Amino acid sequence: MLANRDAHANLPVKDLAAARNFYESTLGLTPVAEEGDEAVVYKSGNTTINVYRSEFAGTNKATAVSWTVPDIESEVDALKKKGVRFEHYDLPGKVENDIYAFEGDMKCAWFKDPDGNILHLSSR
Repeated sequence: MLANRDAHANLPVKDLAAARNFYESTLGLTPVAEEGDEAVVYKSGNTTINVYRSEFAGTNKATAVSWTVPDIESEVDALKKKGVRFEHYDLPGKVENDIYAFEGDMKCAWFKDPDGNILHLSSR
């Protein structure tokens, strides 16, 4: 059934123009499709992220999209330079420079888009 099909992330936003600025200027994503003032689709690696207008934007309290990156420290520093503020949660592990280090070699960092969607970086 779905085991051999691609999946896509869907992110609701209230202000599509503000979201576009964040996803394009801050995160560096390039749009690959648009639906007028209602939605924009971004390519990220081999996946797509659908950003669409919704009255329910920002209501999810869990991680919406995750990226695995080879050098989380560089990614966090680059995003901070673009004004991204990282989130802090009550989680086990050591926190340094907004990066959580967990048992083993797992490192994670969380931030939000302008509508409060929780985005996540990880590396091993």
